[in-house]
Amino acid sequence: MANERMMHYGKKDVFVYRTYAKPLTADPIPESNFTKRDNIIFGVDVQVALYGDFLHNYIEGDNTNLVATDSMKNFIQRQAGEFEYSTIDGFLAEIAKRFIAKYPQINQVVISGQEVPFGPVNVAKENGIEESGIVLRPSHTERARATVTVKRTGNGAEIVDYASGIQDIHLIKITGNSFYGYVQDEYTQLPEEKDRNLFIYVDIDWTYNDVSDGTSLDAVNHVPAEQVRDIAASVFHDLQNNSIQHLVYHIGLQILERFPQLNDVKFYTNNRTWLKVVENISDSEGKVYTEPPLPYGYQAFSVTREDLKEAKVNRKHKQSSVHV
Repeated sequence: MANERMMHYGKKDVFVYRTYAKPLTADPIPESNFTKRDNIIFGVDVQVALYGDFLHNYIEGDNTNLVATDSMKNFIQRQAGEFEYSTIDGFLAEIAKRFIAKYPQINQVVISGQEVPFGPVNVAKENGIEESGIVLRPSHTERARATVTVKRTGNGAEIVDYASGIQDIHLIKITGNSFYGYVQDEYTQLPEEKDRNLFIYVDIDWTYNDVSDGTSLDAVNHVPAEQVRDIAASVFHDLQNNSIQHLVYHIGLQILERFPQLNDVKFYTNNRTWLKVVENISDSEGKVYTEPPLPYGYQAFSVTREDLKEAKVNRKHKQSSVHV
């Protein structure tokens, strides 16, 4: 409601590192060779917000029902060793439900987390160079993420909002991209390009038709962020795109085609396309580029299952007209 008072509090940057968490397994898809996440180190940066009637804490300074934010941190970290999980989504959903069960003064929990990724390190072993298995290195690229809202109900707790995702995908394609035909007026300085490099930063979120597919601890129908990332790269590789907008629409269609358990896919993109410095290098097809200056262009767009249905209909019409 518009007049409802904003009142919640919580803890940010609660780092949890669980070793030997339950591995995540997934069926293979054509666009990705990801089938398993070992979870030798399960790292997540958690933010939690608690909602309830805390007005007297502000007005009277009465802290009798106040859960200290330090206690929230301890609760999250201790609970991380109390049950088995293989995904951030399942971990966050279970923690939120346990907050509701533990503290009767809380009526809603909003909890989010971003992966703190660690990748394998290859070392010399008896049979040659292999993954260490116990030595890993931090990764500073893509990170899985999720946000879960759990509300108290008469029967316990219910998930009322949930989204999964992956952030900080950075992809550049050096050819096979164009951008032309846009509005030309007295403010236009950008030259049209029939073939350009395209460097994008992408965050992708998705929702499920049934939230339990994403948040259940068995993770049977969970969509791995790694496979979504690989679909994005595969479509980028194949598509002769006319813009970032054109690109993300087709990435979204392919994600929904591959995973029928998903309801929609949301994109938040940032254009970091390099600027050309040297157009022609003798005896070479190469060029020289530099970083673009501020400000950067951005896009936000969602692709729904209705879009996929419409795309399939249009595809059939095109195929029929070709045969005629």
